[in-house]
Amino acid sequence: MNPCLLIPIYDHKDQIRGVLDSLAGFGLPCIVVDDGSGIETRAVLDAAEKDYGWLEVYHRDANGGRGAALTTGYRLAAKRGFSHAIQLDADGQHDARDVPRFVAAIEANPNALVLGTPIFDDSVPKSRLYGRQLSRFMVWLTTLSLDVSDPLCGFRGIPLAPALDLLEGSRLGSHMEFDPQFVIQLCWRGAPIVNLPTRVVYAAGGLSHFDFVRDNLRLIGVYGLALGGMLFRSPMLLARRASGGT
Repeated sequence: MNPCLLIPIYDHKDQIRGVLDSLAGFGLPCIVVDDGSGIETRAVLDAAEKDYGWLEVYHRDANGGRGAALTTGYRLAAKRGFSHAIQLDADGQHDARDVPRFVAAIEANPNALVLGTPIFDDSVPKSRLYGRQLSRFMVWLTTLSLDVSDPLCGFRGIPLAPALDLLEGSRLGSHMEFDPQFVIQLCWRGAPIVNLPTRVVYAAGGLSHFDFVRDNLRLIGVYGLALGGMLFRSPMLLARRASGGT
C-alpha cells in the first residue's frame, strides 16, 4: 500500500498554509490540485512547494469545480504510483490529527472507500445539518442500504484503482455534486464502505464555494438520476444484500 494526501483548492490562500503545516509530521507525500485559483493563492502554493519537499502542486488552467479538481487529483495520484489518496479540504475544517486513523483504516480495508463521518460542534450552520440529513436519506434510498453514514464529508480514503475504473466508465459531475455521486456509484459497484468519525469545524468567516441555489439544484439532479439507476439495479442490489455482500 502506498498512500498520499490529496487536497483540492480554490482560492483558500489564507488557510492552506496552516493545513499543510498540520500535515507535515505524517511523512506522507501530498498533492495539491489548484482549481484555477487567483494569483495570490497560486503564489502561496508555489512558495509552499519550494518549502516542502513532500508537496507537489498541480495548477489547473481554469476553475472547473470540485469534482473536476478531484478527478484530476485521483488520476495524477495514480500516475505517480500511489494506491490510495487520503483526501481532505483546503479550508481547515478537517482535523489533520485523524490522518493516521485514515491510514490505518485503508491498511485494514485496502479495497474499501473510507468515509469521514462528521462530528460537528456548535459552529456548523443549521442549513448544512438539514441538507446533510436529506443527502443521507437519498443515498440510503438509491443504494438500498444504510452503509454510508455521510455522503458529503470531504475527508476520505480513496482506493484509486476502483476510483479510476469508475471515472473511465461513468460521467460524474464537475462540482459539489461529485462527492455523493461518487459514493453512490461505487456502492452500486459493490465497494465496501468504512465510516470513520472525525471532527469537523466551521471557522467564523470561512470561505465556502457552495452555491446554495446552483449546487442544491445539482444535488437534486444527481439524486433524481440515481433513483432511476437504483430502480434498474435494484434486483442486483437486493441480491447482493441477501447474500451478505456490501
